[in-house]
Amino acid sequence: MIRIPTALYRLQFNHDFKFSDASEIIAYLAELGISHVYASPVFLAKKGSLHGYDIVDPHKLNDELGTKADFDALTAKVSDYRMGWVQDIVPNHMAIDCRNRLLMELLENGPEVLALNHFDIEWNHQYESIRGRLLAPILGNTYAECLENGEIKLTYDQNGFSLCYYEHRFPLKMETYGIVLEHDLEKLKTDLGSSHSGLIKLLGVLFAIKNLPAAHQGDARKAQVSFTKAILWELYTSDQAIHNFIDFTLEQFNGIKGKPETFTLLDNLHTQQLYKLSFWKVATEELNYRRFFTVNDLISIRVEDEQVFRDTHQLIFELINQGRINGLRVDHIDGLYDPHTYLERLRRGAPDSYIVVEKILSRDETLPNVWPVQGTTGYDFCNYVNQIFCKSENERSINSIYRRFTGLRIEYDHLLTDRKRIILLKHMAGDIDNLALLIKGVSGTDRRGSDITLYGLRKALIELMAFFPVYRSYINGTIFSNEDRLHLQRAIADARRTDPALSREFAFIERFLLLKYEPYISEEKKNEWTNVVMRFQQFTGPLMAKGFEDTVLYNFNRLISLNEVGSWPDTFGISNETFHRFNTKRVRLWPNTINSTSTHDTKRGEDVRARINVLSEIPEEWEMHLKLWSILNRKWKTITFNHSIPDSNDEYFFYQTLLGTFPTDISELDSFIPRIREYMLKSVREAKVHTAWITHDFEYEEGVMAFVT
Repeated sequence: MIRIPTALYRLQFNHDFKFSDASEIIAYLAELGISHVYASPVFLAKKGSLHGYDIVDPHKLNDELGTKADFDALTAKVSDYRMGWVQDIVPNHMAIDCRNRLLMELLENGPEVLALNHFDIEWNHQYESIRGRLLAPILGNTYAECLENGEIKLTYDQNGFSLCYYEHRFPLKMETYGIVLEHDLEKLKTDLGSSHSGLIKLLGVLFAIKNLPAAHQGDARKAQVSFTKAILWELYTSDQAIHNFIDFTLEQFNGIKGKPETFTLLDNLHTQQLYKLSFWKVATEELNYRRFFTVNDLISIRVEDEQVFRDTHQLIFELINQGRINGLRVDHIDGLYDPHTYLERLRRGAPDSYIVVEKILSRDETLPNVWPVQGTTGYDFCNYVNQIFCKSENERSINSIYRRFTGLRIEYDHLLTDRKRIILLKHMAGDIDNLALLIKGVSGTDRRGSDITLYGLRKALIELMAFFPVYRSYINGTIFSNEDRLHLQRAIADARRTDPALSREFAFIERFLLLKYEPYISEEKKNEWTNVVMRFQQFTGPLMAKGFEDTVLYNFNRLISLNEVGSWPDTFGISNETFHRFNTKRVRLWPNTINSTSTHDTKRGEDVRARINVLSEIPEEWEMHLKLWSILNRKWKTITFNHSIPDSNDEYFFYQTLLGTFPTDISELDSFIPRIREYMLKSVREAKVHTAWITHDFEYEEGVMAFVT
């Protein structure tokens, strides 16, 4: 029987708040009336992770949070107080990290060797430079500069040979060990003589490397790789001559800073690997793996493969069967290839668990009623609650104040599509190229799409995705809701009006996305179509997140308390009747969903929103103080040849932020000022008007920092 929470309390675990720390507050939470602990991810994550969503091994608990015994003691205590445990899980992605054993084995051996293909990588990419190689965009500068500055190094330890870039470590492909070990091998033979025991063992290692079992002999190969690496490490640690030989070889490969020609050995070795180290900005235009949003070091996994699902959820189901957790919160459900099938598998594995999904619903959107879950994490409820505290009668006054202060005449819908285009062109261009190529592969074999060019498809896709009204649709070949159909048709119609010259492309894309097959299409081709449609759906969510949540919400600053994840900033308050209709529908369709007023992802806490919402009740007083503050603070602005810093929109944002967050205790100012400086720096970068995360305008950023303090 599913145990329904009545009150959830989020516990954010990290190295500063461990299982043992949480154990100390369980009695207090029970006294508060909390029915369920709501735990952040507890599986092995990157070292130092503050949030836990960068998992490196789903088969282990995070050792930075405590031991297995600590976890068992905590969950037992939760149970003793008759509380439940809802666990946050991350099925969409893992971190690119040296502790990610699955990824390291892949890069050491190749995809053909592994029994499971966990990661969403396009090995057969159109660009030859990353065909058969995973793009690894983790460098802080261009590859050549990092190489010749000595930042990329060949290293050796008990894990084997690796290419390292600061904390990043990538294993050498086993077949390329010979390139390193055979460099100057003849000199070693001369120095040691053919009967030297260490040399004989080293030659044995080289023989084993050259005769590794074939790729299809996965287990046999993995066993020989492990054995060979162990022998080499034993030789390195026990034979000083071999130790010195390997160390000297490393020095030769690692080159000398200031002498570019000395890095040729390392450069050539890098080209033989199953990965390509590159400048992080490369991923904005070229990549061959699916990321979490635009985060380069979070690589998506193929959880749609049932074996991958079973493998990555093994520990989750063990903990459920042991009674340690009895609820699940599914992170980023919209990133998955087939959310419905995933949730059905999850439900089969956890039939008596309370399951909610992190699903951001637009204003009139409903959760698919076929999903076997209890509901969502409650962003929609949060936004409806927030809107009733905004006085809608004063919308015109607040609009006028915003326009007069900033000089902006913002059309919200135009702003949203424009910012989504910017994200597509500057941050997700590589994703769009890959999608266009997938669709081109289908259109090229379709008589009605055979004349459509890659260029035309790409342009049409950009417009379609910019106008897409919700985070994503959920077509999977067997399920196709009328709601999804309407969203797609609306986006196509809006995009077509923007660029009528692409009418042929839009007509094909509409038929394609709506799965309107011609009678002569074979079942094989239908499956190809469906696959590409499902791939397309995985990218509209990240686009909305980056274009809306992380851009528009820092541009449209009319009343920033309304700027929340899943919100409708162009709506200025709702009636009590609207709120009650929403709740009536909610209790009818999803009676056990979460009602939250804040989450770890919301832009502002309830207290900050409540303060700022008051401005909707006092527009005259708000404008009076705006004018006063603007005059008083004018002298702190930086004046450049074409604008003042900060601009009026960022200044407007800043004053609202101060009203929402200013401490009531003056003694807290010393700690408040650095925090507000960092927050304003983040906000102007997120806005992407004068500066951005990928292209800093240091003059503007420094001007904002000076103004804040």
